[in-house]
Amino acid sequence: MKIQLIRNATLWLEYAGLNILVDPMLMDTESMPAFPNTPNDLRNPRVSLPDIEPDILNPDLLLVTHTHPDHWDEAAARQLRKDIPLICQPGDEHIFIKAGFTNVTPVDVQHEHQSIQLARTSGQHGTGEIGERMGNVSGFVLEAAGEPVTYIAGDTIWCEEPAEAIKTYNPEVIVVNAGGARFLQGDPITMDGPDVAAVKRAAPSAHLIAVHMDAINHCMTTRADLAAYLASEQLDGEVFIPQDGESLEFGGKA
Repeated sequence: MKIQLIRNATLWLEYAGLNILVDPMLMDTESMPAFPNTPNDLRNPRVSLPDIEPDILNPDLLLVTHTHPDHWDEAAARQLRKDIPLICQPGDEHIFIKAGFTNVTPVDVQHEHQSIQLARTSGQHGTGEIGERMGNVSGFVLEAAGEPVTYIAGDTIWCEEPAEAIKTYNPEVIVVNAGGARFLQGDPITMDGPDVAAVKRAAPSAHLIAVHMDAINHCMTTRADLAAYLASEQLDGEVFIPQDGESLEFGGKA
């Protein structure tokens, strides 16, 4: 498989012969206000889309973990072809149908798309009242012959749900949304340094990729912060922290 970070949580996967676009945020730089009640008023996204080879407007499959605007935006809804198969979590399908998408599949537990088996996982997008207000979020596990079992965790902190997903599916590649996103009150709503370290220790043999940094105003953990923290925990070099546009390739099981 080949996985490319586009920006924030937007990924391009080449997996089992399909091109998969994950959580497309395609808006121009600074075209959205800062998220409210956050530590600064910087407009989003903080960086532009990188120059990349794939035509990300023409994937074979769309995978959307949830519909917060840094994972699904008006630019994606407007620019992407409406007949692309789109997989989402239950309860979000009406958003895509209203936007004109004609091949929408909400996945409750499992779904098969061509040669790929997908399983939906859950998580906690924060703690306490803030976590409840953030609503439902999902991750997805992908499996296919000859490809590594790949777990895209989505917007979750380290908690029981991703720990259980790792135990259940034994993924060979894990993508986590780091950045330590937060509001003025409460704990982080995405993984920070300690959370990413906990994932690595729970899945020491997996290739761990940390994304969702340096693009959104309330993501307070930068790539440099994460690398420094991991080094302090003797995990230097154990986690991939790609730059926007960077690609990684991993082999799978025979």
